[in-house]
Amino acid sequence: TNSIHVLQNLDHLLDLAVTDAAARKIDETVLLQARLFPTMFPLIRQVRIACDVAKLGTARLTGIPAPVFEDDEQSFAQLKERIAKTIAHLKTVPESAFVGCAERPIELPHRPNKLFSAPVVLQKFMQPNLYFHVMTVYNILRHNGVAVGKNDYLGELS
Repeated sequence: TNSIHVLQNLDHLLDLAVTDAAARKIDETVLLQARLFPTMFPLIRQVRIACDVAKLGTARLTGIPAPVFEDDEQSFAQLKERIAKTIAHLKTVPESAFVGCAERPIELPHRPNKLFSAPVVLQKFMQPNLYFHVMTVYNILRHNGVAVGKNDYLGELS
């Protein structure tokens, strides 16, 4: 699915960050805790949220429970593991689980007592949210001198 593609691109961005940090002899914690603005979340939390958006959004659409992660990652390797676990979970969700989801009302945690249709949740919440957090990781890395480009964000288009 699209979420898997986006998470694979996020994983690739982290590979570039690891390589760059090693080449420039930068402690990876510096990049993991980097943020674009003091009130924004650091890179490490952006990755966690991207994974959560993908797995929890899919759970809301299908009714299939999402795995729970501890939010205790402290390294790029651990973040990559989280991405891999998220992708592995998404691959277990059969396409048939999405059948009929358009008719099911969905409540979002940040909008209690209001129900939304699946297309609204997917198109106006889940996808934009996932793109936002992955793009923020990209921007944090780019801002900190990691050689990432647009094609790294977009990934393979096949």
